[in-house]
Amino acid sequence: MEERRRKVAAVLAAAAERSLGAPVKIENLQPLYGGASADTWSFDVDCRGKHYELVLRLAPPRKDHMRMNRIIEAQVLSRAREADVPVPQVFFQVEEEEGLGAGFAMERIAGETIARKILRDEQYAQARPRMARQCGEILYRIHSIDTTTLPPLKEQLAHTQIDELYSMYQAFEQDLPVFELAFRWLQDHLPQSRDLKLVHGDFRNGNFIVGPEGIRAVLDWELAHLGDPMEDLGWICVNSWRFGNIDLPVGGFGSREDLFSGYEEAGGGPVNVEKVHFWEVFGTLKWGLITILQAFTHLGGAKRSVELAAIGRRTSETEIDLMNLLR
Repeated sequence: MEERRRKVAAVLAAAAERSLGAPVKIENLQPLYGGASADTWSFDVDCRGKHYELVLRLAPPRKDHMRMNRIIEAQVLSRAREADVPVPQVFFQVEEEEGLGAGFAMERIAGETIARKILRDEQYAQARPRMARQCGEILYRIHSIDTTTLPPLKEQLAHTQIDELYSMYQAFEQDLPVFELAFRWLQDHLPQSRDLKLVHGDFRNGNFIVGPEGIRAVLDWELAHLGDPMEDLGWICVNSWRFGNIDLPVGGFGSREDLFSGYEEAGGGPVNVEKVHFWEVFGTLKWGLITILQAFTHLGGAKRSVELAAIGRRTSETEIDLMNLLR
């Protein structure tokens, strides 16, 4: 770990000098373990009398076709900030050839990201009733971004995503009748939409920084793509992101009505409730398949992890959720 820390510090110093000026001093460099897919470090920079508190976000060591290049992610993050989406400011980038993999350094924002704390701790009691409406407002800002100003992003329509998921399902060679039923239902209820917008792709509790007043920042843009904006509204309603608060469908902290009202009052047209339901079914099935993928990652030896093994045991939860959604 110390050798890795020294290497990260050296690359950070060089990248910071290019962007902020010389000389720079890197301090308090520590790895962060909250994310399952990213190599992430917290650090401070002193440069020319200014102090910066930052986070370095590097590409995961294994290639993942589902996640975008970190440099493109940084560009999307910067464009979202220009559109008044609450996101950390990007300060500089780390290039692939520097030896760590592609990445970027962004502002470190104080607050809580652990969903169970956000949903249970007293200090967030005032925030929770506000957050569903805030989510609607933030999502409208994301979906309103002019897509011509974005870097090249993958188009992910409903039918192509379903095909990709079904290929993943077949590769597992597991017979799961509930999943088969869900696939059939999705094919029978495909939304006809070509109005492609920027979609965050993983907008949910756990990817927010929250303070006592509510959502301070939206994190983890690595799955952003062009698609149906209702996908984001359906994803945050997936039961797995409620962390036990099943009667509060929006992230375990609010109602669909507040989510939709926030979206509409921010400037979005009337929310298509049927489309949101479609994407909630899709999201539940998608998460169910991801739980199997996580289990296989552990069982196959690609990455031994108690966390991955535990996630793999949650497949049955998504089967119950799907049956409730398809009734």
